[in-house]
Amino acid sequence: MSGGDDNRAAGFARGLTNYGDRDFALYLRRSFARSMGYSDEMLGRPIVGVCYTPSGFNNCHRHFPELLDAVKRGVLAAGGLPLEFPTISLGEVFLSPTSLKFRNLMSMDVEEMIRAQPMDSVVLMGGCDKTVPAQLMGAVSADLPAVQVVAGPMMTGRHRGERLGACTDCRRFWARYRGGEIDAAEIAAVEGNLATTAGTCAVMGTASTMACVAEALGMALPDSAAIPAVHADRLRSAEASGRLAVGLIGSERTPRRIVTAQSIENAMRVILALSGSTNAVLHLAAIAGRAGLPLSLERLNALSETTPVLVDLKPVGDNYMEDFYAAGGLQAVLRELRPLLHLDCLTVTGRTLGEILASPQAIPSDPRIVHPVVDPISATGGLVALFGSLAPSGALVKRAAADPRLLEHEGKAVVFSSLEDLARRIDDPDLDVDANDILVLQNAGPTSPSGMPEAGYLPIPKKLARQGVKDMVRISDARMSGTAFGTVVLHVTPEAAAGGPLAAVRTGDRIRLSVANRSLDLLVEDAEITRRLEAAPLSAPTGLRGYDWLYRNHVLQADLGCDFDFLRETPDR
Repeated sequence: MSGGDDNRAAGFARGLTNYGDRDFALYLRRSFARSMGYSDEMLGRPIVGVCYTPSGFNNCHRHFPELLDAVKRGVLAAGGLPLEFPTISLGEVFLSPTSLKFRNLMSMDVEEMIRAQPMDSVVLMGGCDKTVPAQLMGAVSADLPAVQVVAGPMMTGRHRGERLGACTDCRRFWARYRGGEIDAAEIAAVEGNLATTAGTCAVMGTASTMACVAEALGMALPDSAAIPAVHADRLRSAEASGRLAVGLIGSERTPRRIVTAQSIENAMRVILALSGSTNAVLHLAAIAGRAGLPLSLERLNALSETTPVLVDLKPVGDNYMEDFYAAGGLQAVLRELRPLLHLDCLTVTGRTLGEILASPQAIPSDPRIVHPVVDPISATGGLVALFGSLAPSGALVKRAAADPRLLEHEGKAVVFSSLEDLARRIDDPDLDVDANDILVLQNAGPTSPSGMPEAGYLPIPKKLARQGVKDMVRISDARMSGTAFGTVVLHVTPEAAAGGPLAAVRTGDRIRLSVANRSLDLLVEDAEITRRLEAAPLSAPTGLRGYDWLYRNHVLQADLGCDFDFLRETPDR
């Protein structure tokens, strides 16, 4: 009954608990497994772990019990034994101060549970914004054969004859409410119709962008990213993923063979062609870092110049994820981008990306939603990185979601020193602000007490909103929901709380934004910036414990994906 080498053993013989007697450990494990009613035939099968993330605090994953049944059905049909295991789950709007703070914790949970438990491959079930990147980060670090299954997007709701989809439309209606265009009764009616089914946001927000990133990387099945959560195809795709997970066992198709410099670049092109979430760049940097790969913002700019925007979806277009799926989904986009992609990248299917794209397309493309490359929505990508005296290590702007008139702009800074300061003063009738000014939020980055929330989408001051102002330049070290829109500069690095130049901005300073020049500059003398920063030395928070302490002391800046320094792959690790 020898367990043999743990690295070569399969099923329940893999990764034995250490009692100093391997045969006893296997005997004991099998006896406890028998208490769950497994037959000898099942006990002898290879094991597919299913990383399972439903939660009462995660509405996006409420259909996971049915999805799990489909995954298990596929595993059993292919001769494996599926064993689900829980990890923490991150419901985007249910976490304080922000879900990003707990992405790294979830990634550690995923990695360690994959390593510690006896499984031969793993199915990752995620969906809500931070769950998919957390699972991919953990899977790359553990490097066991893995396949990603995503929740899928919600279907749209209805309000007064128009479709509604969380959460772009929630922001649109909230802006109208703040501007006095609609009353409390109507905003309450909208609230009840924004999110009416299971699944992730119905637009090309962070969740949908990351689903597409998983497919573009080759970590998920072709045609799987855009299937609506409640569609029967979502269950069929989950079943196929379970079958595939059995086929991955013993293969060389591990995450680090799939997540390569070339597949990362393919994913960057996809983000640009989708006008995807700015958050996706941060998450992709963290995923790449787990494989010891860089993600250069300068390279992002180079790719943006040659990657057209092809997809007409909210928040920068008119359509929803259910329309995207019916229009051919990500495979239609990849086929249009084919001349720009690295086609020799391996995928979990065992086929290269080029081989997949050479096969017939399962769902016909609709050029009204997925534009042909000869007729793009824009000739250049939806996102760009900015550098300059205000952002020495970079910042991001989603130019496709911005007012084109504001992409070249110089204005007076109106500074808010924290989220609390913003909440206290933004709607003050006496606030000295006009539409040409630039709203600046400090101390909302990764090491700040707020933990880099999606607060970069600063509200238009109420007195300006009621004058009809729809957009202003807004700058911060925070993030922005992928469902949001506007001329919003994000992820300013280094952040203010780490002593970056953003901390030196004062109300009345002039700031120049030039997307054409990829620049963001504080028009203040360098010596004065230095003097201001030295006059306000950084203060380390006291009384931190547990995960707060770990996060504050080890989180990296946005250009490195806000991962923990000790989790990134380095030559000595």
